Amino acid sequence: MSRAERVAGNLRAVLAELLTGELKDPRVQAAGLLTITDVRVSKDLRYADVSVSFVGGEGDPAAALKGLARAAGFLRGELGRRLDLKFAPELRFHHDRSAEHVAEIDRLLKE
Repeated sequence: MSRAERVAGNLRAVLAELLTGELKDPRVQAAGLLTITDVRVSKDLRYADVSVSFVGGEGDPAAALKGLARAAGFLRGELGRRLDLKFAPELRFHHDRSAEHVAEIDRLLKE
């Protein structure tokens, strides 16, 4: 397992903690249950692409992504401290629509 893969796994665990316990942005909370589906870290550890999905919320996922982007600096600082990283990667959040796609296929199959 490469260093980038190890860091990605650690980032995923700590981000899950931070997003459920410490992030209070109403845009993110209104979007429903947030799940981190994937974290990919560049080989030089400068960037982390975080894929998230939202389930059961009434809010707009695009607004939630803006809330996550706004909180990226706070999250990056916390990641650096908790994981003892010399340089914490820049976080880039992406909406993972695969859960929605699966639900749509399931709905079509039931019809």
